[in-house]
Amino acid sequence: MLAEEMQAVSKGLEKVEHEFKASESDGPVSEIFREKLKEFTDNAGADVQSLSSLFSEVGKKADQLIKYFGEDPVRCPFEQVMSTLLTFVTMFRKAHEENIKQAELEKKKAQKEAEAEKSKNAQLASKNDSKASNPSRQAKQTLEKTRSTSRRGKDGG
Repeated sequence: MLAEEMQAVSKGLEKVEHEFKASESDGPVSEIFREKLKEFTDNAGADVQSLSSLFSEVGKKADQLIKYFGEDPVRCPFEQVMSTLLTFVTMFRKAHEENIKQAELEKKKAQKEAEAEKSKNAQLASKNDSKASNPSRQAKQTLEKTRSTSRRGKDGG
């Protein structure tokens, strides 16, 4: 398609240049027209030449790219290469975004697990504190039992 467009631009410029040459025989009537047309064809000619050069360079780079991927430039058109590259880049970006989201989810999950572990450790510490206070309670209860038993023994004896 690009080659066809490039050819159409070149042919269009040729037609304009042909019109310019044909206007020479019109005489003074078309003098202003010829001045403007000459200015246009000079500018357009430089632009078309530049475009043609760029088009040629892009074609060479595309052939190099096709060869880089191990394909034959004759059998693999430029449009197919660009379409494949576009698909690859689109899929790569999508995969990259998904990887970022997955990493964020894993990070959040790890944070939640760390918080749950921290909470569990805090609960265990709290239980240990209550167990540590339980022996003193148990000692008090034993002491009270001993006192009440000795009182019973004194009262009963």
